[in-house]
Amino acid sequence: MTDQIQRFLFDQTNVRGEIVTLESAYQEVLDRHQYPAAVNALLGELLAAVALLTDTVKLDGTLSIEVRGQGVLSLLMAESNPGGELRAIARVSEDASLPAEHAEFRELVGNGQIVITLDPREGNRYQGIVALDHPSLAGCLEAYFSQSEQLPTRLWLAADGKRAGGLLLQRLPQQAQNQDVDAWERSVVLGDTVTAEELLGLEQREVLYRLYHEETVRVFEPKALRFGCTCSRERMGAGLLTLGAGELRDILEEQGAIDTQCHFCHSRYHYTAAEIETMLDNPDAPSPVIH
Repeated sequence: MTDQIQRFLFDQTNVRGEIVTLESAYQEVLDRHQYPAAVNALLGELLAAVALLTDTVKLDGTLSIEVRGQGVLSLLMAESNPGGELRAIARVSEDASLPAEHAEFRELVGNGQIVITLDPREGNRYQGIVALDHPSLAGCLEAYFSQSEQLPTRLWLAADGKRAGGLLLQRLPQQAQNQDVDAWERSVVLGDTVTAEELLGLEQREVLYRLYHEETVRVFEPKALRFGCTCSRERMGAGLLTLGAGELRDILEEQGAIDTQCHFCHSRYHYTAAEIETMLDNPDAPSPVIH
C-alpha cells in the first residue's frame, strides 16, 4: 500500500473530495516514540487529517493541527509541508494513568481546543481555533471548516497502529456549476457507509468505487506522501534564542555547552559556549555549522 493522497470530484456538481492512505510515514512517526496504543491510533487519525486539510486548502506552505487537551493527552500535533512531508508528536501527561487500548477521543484529550495554523511561504500566517465540543477528532475539524472556512465539510478518519486513512468531502460555493441539487446530501449519505476496514485495507480507487460507483466521479493523479522533519540547526538555534541571554548563559555556566533534541525526529544538536555567544551577538545570522 502506497502513502498517497488522491483528489476527486463529482462531475457537474460543486462537490469535491480527497482520500488519503498512510503506512510508511505513519510507522516512521510511531517508531520514534513509545506511545500507548490508543494514542497511536489517534496520532494516525491526525496525520491523515493534516494531509487532507493541506491538500484541501491548497496551501503553499506549512499547515499544522494542534490538539491542546486537559486530559491524558495534553498535546497532539501533526504538521505537513509543500513537499508532501508529514510529522507528528504526542505529549502524554506524566501524572496521568495510561488510557485503555480503545479509549475514545474525548476520553484522551478532555476539554480544550484545536489550533490550526496556516503558514504560507509568502503572505501572512493564519490561525484558526475551535473548541473540543465534539466526540471525535473528525467532528471537531468539521466544526472548524463550518466556522472558519464556512464550507460544508465532512471527514471520516481511521487508524489502527499500522495504517491510517481518511476521506474528506466538501461542498464548494460555486452553485452555477452544480447541475445536481441533491449531490451533496447523496455523497455524504454514501460517505457515511465507509468503514475503517475499507479505509485501511483497500486501494483508494476501490474505496471510491464501492461508495460512488453509481456517480460520475473524476479521479486525479495521486500525490505521494512521506515522513519528513523540518528541524535544522538554524531552527533549533533560533528556538534556543527565545530563552533569552540570561538563561542561556546560566545553562552554559552549569553545563559548559547546550544540547537539544528535536521532539519529532529525535535529531540531536550540540552548541558550544562560543557558538551560543556568536548567536547572541548576531541573532539574525545562521547558526554556526559544525564540520
